[in-house]
Order: sequence, then structure tokens, then C-alpha cells
Amino acid sequence: MAQTMASEDEIFTIKELSEHLRVHPTTIYRLLRQGRLPGFRVGSNWRFSREAIEQWERDQAGRSSGVSRRGQHKKARAAAPN
Repeated sequence: MAQTMASEDEIFTIKELSEHLRVHPTTIYRLLRQGRLPGFRVGSNWRFSREAIEQWERDQAGRSSGVSRRGQHKKARAAAPN
């Protein structure tokens, strides 16, 4: 039988998400303000779908598998002739 309602475990609060991601709640708010984290409001409170967060984590892991922009910048500078 398919579940039609999401269980509480499928939605994070700010506190739960910060514990899950192991970051300070301020970091969550900053990412939301920058539009870099998927979330939605319930009244004045933010909520996060576990599925959307897990996809966001996969996307972030895919981006970090390459060299960071800072690393590329340093490499480019180091490779430049004097």
C-alpha cells in the first residue's frame, strides 16, 4: 500500500537540518538567503524535504569531486610564467 502522506521523518526543521548537515543554523539561513538550499516556508518557519536535501547533497558532492575554484586559481597562478 502506497503512503499518501509524508511522515514527519521526511521533513526537516532548521535545527534538524543543521544537525543532519553538521553546520550551524546560521549557515542554513545564509544558504537559503543565497538561494542555494531547497526549502519552503510553513508560516514563518522553514522546512526541508528529506528527498530534496538528499538530492542537494548529491549535487554538492558531485561539484566538490573536482578541483575547487580556489584550487584552480592557485594552480593557474603557479603555472603562469614569471
